[in-house]
Amino acid sequence: MDVELQIVKHLARDAHPTIAIIDEYCAEYKDLFKEVRNYECFKYLHLGIISTIKRKSLPMIAKVVIINSAQ
Repeated sequence: MDVELQIVKHLARDAHPTIAIIDEYCAEYKDLFKEVRNYECFKYLHLGIISTIKRKSLPMIAKVVIINSAQ
């Protein structure tokens, strides 16, 4: 759905896509999250886990997937 239309109609926006395998896997858990931002962070965590970084800490994953907060 168009983002502008979602904003005008006050609808929840869709999560930003990542890579297909992460999106497909995480889609099974989408209903567990009330806010799309939390669901996106869940997807980014999985993306960070399969990344090539040496230390798989939350602050390092946040840097790799470009999240402003390491929390």
